[in-house]
Amino acid sequence: MIDKIYNELSKVVDPEIGFDIVSLGLIYDVKMQGDKAIVTMTFSTKSCPLHELILEWVQNAVQNVAKECEINLVWEPAWDISMAKEEVRNQLR
Repeated sequence: MIDKIYNELSKVVDPEIGFDIVSLGLIYDVKMQGDKAIVTMTFSTKSCPLHELILEWVQNAVQNVAKECEINLVWEPAWDISMAKEEVRNQLR
């Protein structure tokens, strides 16, 4: 089920950067606790004006697979470009 959740999350695109949040490395972890998926994630910056909208997209994507979704938004470790997949890093340089 976790693979299916990651697949759904890979459809969520950060509109400011133009890449999906999985490829960007913004998803730190996905765990299941019964029927609830627990997603630990961050944003590329604390000042992202679309935080609420992206969190809603994440919630909806996860609930395509799991009955419930809890999102743990964290700032540590702070995201940086080295966390993105190589193809994303190459395109953003």
